[in-house]
Amino acid sequence: MRRKDREVTDINEIEKILFQCKTCHVAMVDNGEPYVVPLSYGYKIFDGKLLELYFHSAMKGKKIDILKRNNKVCFEMSYEGEPVHSDTPCNSGYYYGSVIGYGDTVFIDDTDKKCEALSIMFKHQTGKDVTFAAGDAKNICVFKIVSSDFTGKKKFAEENASR
Repeated sequence: MRRKDREVTDINEIEKILFQCKTCHVAMVDNGEPYVVPLSYGYKIFDGKLLELYFHSAMKGKKIDILKRNNKVCFEMSYEGEPVHSDTPCNSGYYYGSVIGYGDTVFIDDTDKKCEALSIMFKHQTGKDVTFAAGDAKNICVFKIVSSDFTGKKKFAEENASR
């Protein structure tokens, strides 16, 4: 990362960013061509080192076909804060937080684990605890991205005050 002053490595700070974001952009490669999709997600962090991102989708489609051929992905989620205005246009922008990483896609076939993943996603998206039944998971695809290679980046408001 070029801007080490904006790098976020503390897992608690990364989790704050993950919590604020609701959409994850998943990039994959389809026969040498890039393909990216925005997806709602949920997450769990294990031992402060392993991140699992959970997704659901239709059982068939371009995304699923690509992921079954090549499970390697890159992901990104971000949020924008208030705008930053400067006399120099190149110094204008937004305060923000983001998480970027690489991982492997794993399809979840076990019904109980699919229901657990759906509950994690619903909690992240709505803040509500919901228990999903086997019938809820029957006709959807649930998958996760498992990553130990991720980092955060954040532009803090107090950073501008010192300039």
